[in-house]
Amino acid sequence: MGSSDSKLNFRKAVIQLTTRTQPVEATDDAFWDQFWADTTISVQDVFALVPAAEIRAVREESPSNLATLCYKAVEKLVQGADSGCASDKERQIVLNCTRLLTRILPYIFEDPDWRGFFWSTVPGAGRAGVDEGDDDGARPLAESLLLAVADLLFCPDFTVQSHKKGSPDTAEDIQSIDSCEYIWEAGVGFAQSPPLNYIHDLNRTELLKLLLTCFSEAMYLPPASDSNILNPWVTFFCSTENRHALPLFTSLLNVVCAYDPVGYGIPYNHLLFSDYREQLVEQAVQILIVTLEHEGGAAATNSLDPSASPSGLDEPEPAGPDNLFVNYLSRIHREEDFSFILKGLARLLNNPLMQTYLPNSTKKIQFHQELLVLFWKLCDFNKKFLFFVLKSSDVLDILVPILYYLNDARADQSRVGLMHIGVFILLLLSGERNFGVRLNKPYTVRVPMDIPVFTGTHADLLIVVFHKIITSGHQRLQPLFDCLLTIVVNVSPYLKSLSMVAANKLLHLLEAFSTTWFLFSASQNHHLVFFLLEVFNNIIQYQFDGNCNLVYAIIRKRNVFHQLANLPSDPVSIQKALQRKKKSPDAISRTNSQETVSMEGSRPAVPAEPGTLKASLAATPGIDKLTEKSQVSEDGTMVSVQQVDSPQTQSEQSGVGGASDTESNSGRDNEDVFYTEAETARKRLTSVSSTTCWTPTPEWVLSWKTKLPLQTIMRLLQVLVPQVEKICIDKGLTDESEILKFLQHGTLVGLLPVPHPILIRKYQANAGTAMWFRTYMWGVVYLRNVDPPIWYDTDVRLFEIQRV
Repeated sequence: MGSSDSKLNFRKAVIQLTTRTQPVEATDDAFWDQFWADTTISVQDVFALVPAAEIRAVREESPSNLATLCYKAVEKLVQGADSGCASDKERQIVLNCTRLLTRILPYIFEDPDWRGFFWSTVPGAGRAGVDEGDDDGARPLAESLLLAVADLLFCPDFTVQSHKKGSPDTAEDIQSIDSCEYIWEAGVGFAQSPPLNYIHDLNRTELLKLLLTCFSEAMYLPPASDSNILNPWVTFFCSTENRHALPLFTSLLNVVCAYDPVGYGIPYNHLLFSDYREQLVEQAVQILIVTLEHEGGAAATNSLDPSASPSGLDEPEPAGPDNLFVNYLSRIHREEDFSFILKGLARLLNNPLMQTYLPNSTKKIQFHQELLVLFWKLCDFNKKFLFFVLKSSDVLDILVPILYYLNDARADQSRVGLMHIGVFILLLLSGERNFGVRLNKPYTVRVPMDIPVFTGTHADLLIVVFHKIITSGHQRLQPLFDCLLTIVVNVSPYLKSLSMVAANKLLHLLEAFSTTWFLFSASQNHHLVFFLLEVFNNIIQYQFDGNCNLVYAIIRKRNVFHQLANLPSDPVSIQKALQRKKKSPDAISRTNSQETVSMEGSRPAVPAEPGTLKASLAATPGIDKLTEKSQVSEDGTMVSVQQVDSPQTQSEQSGVGGASDTESNSGRDNEDVFYTEAETARKRLTSVSSTTCWTPTPEWVLSWKTKLPLQTIMRLLQVLVPQVEKICIDKGLTDESEILKFLQHGTLVGLLPVPHPILIRKYQANAGTAMWFRTYMWGVVYLRNVDPPIWYDTDVRLFEIQRV
């Protein structure tokens, strides 16, 4: 039968589902087989020949036909899993049913009345003859489906290489094989690398697509602040009920971390043959990030059979969470496994940066957002991994691509989620002393970024990129300014020598943030000044010796500090400042204070193409909710600090807690609203005082002005300015280098106030960020699965899809 005939027959069967007046009996195999018996129908055909409108019509008008179709398709998968798919015909039936279910499931999920359907047992539907004592007979449809897919992912000659010697006719008994011997790729807990087989990769990819579709029920539930709502599909699949949970988790992780898009180093390699492994890796990383979720982010206490743990995960640790994927991830502990994971993620994250002289000569991967979420989850669930990452300068192989993505996406409002995840990861890392220490490594690899040329360290790179985001990023990034500066504060006590470029950038930020109209135009803007002063104080108190560039920049810009100390707080001055704001609405001067030289080969940040789709995000909590303060004691250990009424917390209690994406601090948030109007209104009402009705008062200005930590800097200026002026007069100097040489050998020992204790604001998990990650992650999965467009135009509730 020709391809066009088979499509015609398939199409006829679809039409009959809605047009037949009587429900079709489950026993009418001649009718149902039309949906999966054919060998020539591709996944694209299924999506084209089963239109959305018709799936909804069957759901509304012939519900029993839809129920039977789902039931029969699952039954075929179960039969395929039981028989081991020995023949080509069986494999084709399995693939066709997989595609059909991938097409239909989102329309089941979007209707609340249908959502429970897969969790009910199907009474009498083809279960006749099942022995009453057989509890498989009573399995909900969802469980039968998930277990069949798990079996099929380790089906010899279909998705894995057969180990069988001898006659090919006798299939291996799929129920008795040990799937741990069939892990897809060498890496964590597995040493052999099976030969690449693109047919196996394609079949795995289709099954994983179906699995991801099963898990996507989460997209159809509105965002809930209660993070304890577990996804029943994920919960069952990652439980001890699934005997393949461990080999599958290991296969997914190893396939992702072992993948090398450059192939065998042959340029243009990827243009010669389609890379089936890449599609598999994309699905694998998406499955990993959506399954690695568990109750409220805290380990559950249920016991787990330690004998079920793989080599490399066999520590007698206390029993971990119920979700076996989370459990296994949290128990990886061997150095070689950490090294394999970190090198793999770094290789993939750096791939889009590897600009070679031959354009398009290496394949550019597109799944860096999923990789960042996976890296986040690794650090979050496995503290040993986090410490391993920070133990060597390998952490910089993660830092540089993150800074590249942040710089690259800063002008594009459709990538605001990418900006957040990058900043969250850096906030998490910056809470550890080792991260600050690693930043002192010289930055020599030149990645093409449109930033000023400088000679310096990775700390300089970080500061220069952050300055660029703040001064020339999309205005929706304003809620992130607190986070960006918190990261700089956290690393500042360890920065041995800032370059002149980075020092000037920090002073330019202080200058911009301390203008009166900026300080008086929103209730929290003064926090940014506090953060920057804390950075200067940390560097002067703990790293004065190597930082003559910063000291020189502070001396040159001393008037900024004097103006802050003499900040007017009378009503007339406040009014004047706000009048000035109306004249110049732009939050921060976009003009660059110092250098305009950009880096070679750089491309400026580009905004989104018109028509780009983006998914909305949950609001991110304010920095006070995101972090908890820890004090570094003499021996370098951290002690948690009780929140006292520092200027931050005091005004935060009266101010807005977590500004959402719409409530950018400057109040310029009315164009292009991110949430629906209702959402925004609700958020406005819940915050005690919102940017709209807040007005600055003299009392408010004084409440924080008196707490500005200016003593150290004022003392430094008092001592050094006369000395520097004297040198200039004595030697008729205009040359910076001589002054820098003098500052380099200067000392302030005994002249500065007693060093304050180092305060680190460490990231702390909370319900707000858990919700943010869930909406972000599913938004990415939705937008990235366009071929076939699994969820497109279905009624998702977790986020909104808008065109930019």
